[in-house]
This record gives sequence, C-alpha cells and structure tokens, in this order.
Amino acid sequence: MIIKHPRNAWIETVNGAELDKTNLLKAMSQKQAVLLGERHDIAEIHRWQLHTANYLHAYRSKMFMGFEMFPVSVQPVLDRWVAGELKTEEFLNLAQWDKVWGFPPEIYLPLFHFCRQNCVPMVALNCYRELVTRVGKEGWDAIPESERDGLTPSATALEAHKKYLSKLMGKEVEERFVRAQQTWDRAFACNIKKALDKFGSDYLAVGIIGKGHLEYGYGTPYQLKDLSINDTAVLLPSAEETLETDEIKNIADAICRIDIVEQPAERRKK
Repeated sequence: MIIKHPRNAWIETVNGAELDKTNLLKAMSQKQAVLLGERHDIAEIHRWQLHTANYLHAYRSKMFMGFEMFPVSVQPVLDRWVAGELKTEEFLNLAQWDKVWGFPPEIYLPLFHFCRQNCVPMVALNCYRELVTRVGKEGWDAIPESERDGLTPSATALEAHKKYLSKLMGKEVEERFVRAQQTWDRAFACNIKKALDKFGSDYLAVGIIGKGHLEYGYGTPYQLKDLSINDTAVLLPSAEETLETDEIKNIADAICRIDIVEQPAERRKK
C-alpha cells in the first residue's frame, strides 16, 4: 500500500500510521540508545539529526552523542572540544577531519556545537580504517589482539543482512565485504557499550551513523543486542512524498519526512 508522507510527519514503519511527534520522541528519550541514520552528504539530514537530538535532550539531559565520523584515536580531541578548550579550526585539524572523513565540516558543525554548548559528551565510535580492510581480507582471527582497537568479534551475520547488503550494492556481495561491513557495525556497537558503561545507565546514547549500518536492525543494532544493549531504536529521515508500506516495514522504529533543499555535498579528495 502506498501512503502519503507529509513534511515533518513521523511514520511508524510497522503499519504506516502517522505518529504524534511529541509522544514519539518522549518515548524515544527513555531508550538505552537512539540511532539517527544518515546519508553523509546531505546537509538537511544533519539538521534533522540536530533537531531530533535537541528534542531528546530536552526530555533527558543526561545524554552523550556518538559519531561514526571519528576513530577512537581522536577521543581526547573530542573531550577537549566539549570542554571548551579548542577553537573550531583547531578542533577540525587535531581531529584530522579531512583525513578521516572529508565531507565539508560545515554540514556537521551544528551537531558538534550543540554538544559543546550543552556539555553533551562526544564519543568517537569508529575504529582505524586499516582494521576494516584487514578483517575483510584476512578474517578476524588473523588480527592480533593488540591490533583490534579494543573490539570484540562480531556476531555472525544473518543471511537476511547479506541479502540486504547485496540489494544495497546492486550486486551479490562477497564474504570479505560482509566481514568489513560487520567490523564497522561492531566498532560502533562496542564503543556505544563502552560509553554507556562509563557514563552510567541513566545516560541516553544517541548515535550519528550511516543508515546502511542501521536499517532493518541488521548492522549496529544487531551487534548492540549481542552486547546486551537491547532497548534501542532507529530513526530515519526520508525526502519521499509517498512511502510503500511493504518496503518500509521494520526498516526503523519511525521515519520522518524532511525537505532536501541543497545539492549533496562533495567529499574532499585526500
């Protein structure tokens, strides 16, 4: 069934019903983790993440925000930024933004400033990139424990996850691709778990993560569940004026309609 999706409306993916925004976000704020999916190059999606995070923070001020964009090696820089010790340019340079991410910082900076102004801890969720490549090529067991960036082995990928990745890529994916993808999924999950252990159960984890790691619960949510983080939710944005209920069923807990008014940003060449 095709349903209309008005601007600023939240849709429940199980049945396609429109949700009350206030009640939804108030309920989301009581989760262990709320993961806000994105396409990295769309500025309006990052604005939506900011607005959603602001709602969640209003309901639950004890909150930290985890970012796929940063490897754990730059965590001290994130801490210094939130503590007010760095200017914007210093922060971006010390965090090696152009090297580790490369999309224009302007589309992410409102999120970083939100954390700084509200004293919301920023948590680096990613591992070093070479680890992803190595696990893809060699497998997890070939990586010495000292070089695993503090990660534990991924839970075995579901067959449905492999099919999803093949559909996403437009071709059948090899096991090495699945292993690489799972390394990212596990890194995000492990570092969210570590942060929850550090800050305490009264904190809400908000994840800023690519939607391919979140949809249908196959990626990071699946790995979080393996780490006993069961009370999680995934929220996604959509620019589509209509939705096919069969296609969105269980893709997330809810989908919000946004208006994309700018061209996708280009990633800077390294």
